Order: sequence, then structure tokens, then C-alpha cells
Amino acid sequence: MPEGAIATKAVMIWINGKAWSVREGSVVSAAMLAAGEPCRKSVSGEPRTALCGMGICFECRAVIDGVSQQRTCQVVCRDGMRVDTQS
Repeated sequence: MPEGAIATKAVMIWINGKAWSVREGSVVSAAMLAAGEPCRKSVSGEPRTALCGMGICFECRAVIDGVSQQRTCQVVCRDGMRVDTQS
């Protein structure tokens, strides 16, 4: 590998029951956006996703490994992680 190059490896996560390969170090909100899956659904059923990208707006909440209300823009993907859209 050339000097200064950054090694990237993939990790496998599950989003709404589907396997997705993402770059190690990616945040969950980016993975969900790439997968075309909403982070949560509003009270009226509208799909919502990350808005601010820094944990302030709480639009990116999802269920991560069975724990609800997780801010996906603040959580780094790890191999085997399970993510589900928050209802």
C-alpha cells in the first residue's frame, strides 16, 4: 500500500433484515441512506432520515441491536450490527 494511503475494509450490517456491506468507520445514518431505508417514521407515517448529521435534531433515531431511540449519525457501524427503522 502506498505511503499515506488509508486502508478501508468492509463490515457487514443488517438494515431492516437485509445484509449490507459498508466501509468500516461509516456511521449508521450514512449506511441507511445508501440502503434507501428511513431511520424512523413520523407519527403520521412519513419516512424520516438524518437532517443535521451531528446528533442535535434527533431525526435519525433508529433501533440498533434492539435498543430504540439511538441517534444513527453518532454510531459507527460494526460487523454484525442490526439496525431497524424506528416506528
